Amino acid sequence: MDNADGTRERGGGDDGDRRDRAWERGTPGGGVTPEARGIEARAPEEFGLVQAWWGDGKGKTTAALGMGFRAAGHGFRVHMLQFMKGGADSVEAVRGEYDAIAAVPGFSYENTGHYGWHGFRDGSADDDHAAKAQGGLARARDLIDAAADADLDAPLPLDGEAEDGVHLLILDEVLYAVDKGLLEESDVLDLIEAKPPSLELVVTGSHAKPEYLYEEADLITRVAKEKHPIDEGQRARMGTEF
Repeated sequence: MDNADGTRERGGGDDGDRRDRAWERGTPGGGVTPEARGIEARAPEEFGLVQAWWGDGKGKTTAALGMGFRAAGHGFRVHMLQFMKGGADSVEAVRGEYDAIAAVPGFSYENTGHYGWHGFRDGSADDDHAAKAQGGLARARDLIDAAADADLDAPLPLDGEAEDGVHLLILDEVLYAVDKGLLEESDVLDLIEAKPPSLELVVTGSHAKPEYLYEEADLITRVAKEKHPIDEGQRARMGTEF
């Protein structure tokens, strides 16, 4: 409370002193250092946006995973569906993010991508990639429909199946599948249109600007490459790329 002379009235007791010191420093959170708490099922209050991450830089999937872990840490139900996530022959079948997801309550994943990358001479057939992409699209629609049937304004069981509804759905590399001609732009737009109001939807991928999303997505981030060791022959490294 402000006094008549414009000075701020100090709160009483230790808590009041702490708040006053925090106010004077302009610190958020009342000047209290955040502490970890146990993960319990909760419901988000402001979910429902569409986010898109694209560009030729490293970090699109990493950013989506970071949001997934953050949401799961609050007790929200999160699922990641990956398209085309095979990788080159330097990438091993076991991924660090999969093991980390398995250790976090409320976070789950599945991989619908064919091993390898479409258009690469890695022994994988482009027809197989196309079939996998179509399968991933059907699965994404099933998950969105399930979310529409669920009560997303309430906590969801952390050990529940993704088919029972999720608060945050990550469609990793779905934009890259469009970029490579395995899916149509309209396929992604149809998924967005079918999304229930309280489902947070994150789509990633594509080196080409996804112009078709700019009227539909609420948040669009371009991840631009300034320098990358792959240009000097550096292969994918365990712990940073997989």
